[in-house]
Amino acid sequence: MIRFIPETGSTNADLVARLAAGEAVTEGEWLVADRQSAGRGRQGRTWFDGMGNFMGSTVVRPGPGDPPASTLALVAGLAVHETVAPLIPPPQRAMLKWPNDVMIGPAKLCGILLEGASGLVIVGIGVNLAQAPRVEGRETIALSAFGPPPDRDGFATGLARQFDLELGRWRNFGLEPLIRRWLAAGHPKGTLLSAGEPGTAPLDGRFDGLAADGALQLLLADGTRQTIHAGEVRLAPGN
Repeated sequence: MIRFIPETGSTNADLVARLAAGEAVTEGEWLVADRQSAGRGRQGRTWFDGMGNFMGSTVVRPGPGDPPASTLALVAGLAVHETVAPLIPPPQRAMLKWPNDVMIGPAKLCGILLEGASGLVIVGIGVNLAQAPRVEGRETIALSAFGPPPDRDGFATGLARQFDLELGRWRNFGLEPLIRRWLAAGHPKGTLLSAGEPGTAPLDGRFDGLAADGALQLLLADGTRQTIHAGEVRLAPGN
């Protein structure tokens, strides 16, 4: 079920508030806004609310037999990738950047934010369909760069369907096939990456695949391998 609303502060915050109030939120339900006045990204960044873009959130109820909830980042990224890939004409292609950004070349197309609430996971997704934000120090892109932007409501329906499909695969088949498919859509091995939170010294290395738990593997200049379980990762200059 997809509920469309004209405006809100944040679809993630709305679902958090509903859960805190004891309201039942069904897995598979989506809240999609035309505009957000207080959308959020990682590190508390403001999320751009351009009209015509997709801005929505859904809830996942992890069960005792499910893979780790943190790997839902890979699920969400892959769902967006599979939804946008047919909309991008060659030779351009969508590419996943660990753990869940969707890129076209060096430019960011999509942002995803996972938040825990009441024992559940809220998955917030923003995709630049019609407009790309201006972000200092970063390149961004919208699907409108390749022609008329897709209809937002139709895109929402397709993404909800694909997310449900990927979620079922995650539950039924585990991480191994998910990681294999993520690697096929992700930045190639050897890609220069820079990992680290703002205000900390970055750790630079070359992408060396994913660990069995979905963590990022970086091959450092001295030949050692570093496993990254969380943090901000950027494509380093020189790719």
